[in-house]
Amino acid sequence: MAKPEEMYQCQATGSCGYIYNPDKGDKKGKIPKGTPFADLPDDWKCPSCGASKKAFKPLAGPGSVSEGG
Repeated sequence: MAKPEEMYQCQATGSCGYIYNPDKGDKKGKIPKGTPFADLPDDWKCPSCGASKKAFKPLAGPGSVSEGG
């Protein structure tokens, strides 16, 4: 099971709140289960709001959503 620091939450304008979980991958984006966030293609977009990878922050750890930074 993925740890919080391996999951990323979308922080785009309006904060759609989508959480990328490597255990689930992204069916819509054809990303297989088990794909770490760091291994997503640079052109991958949030399946919920279309935001780029840069709009995502880890759920835990340095620079995370929980840190507020």
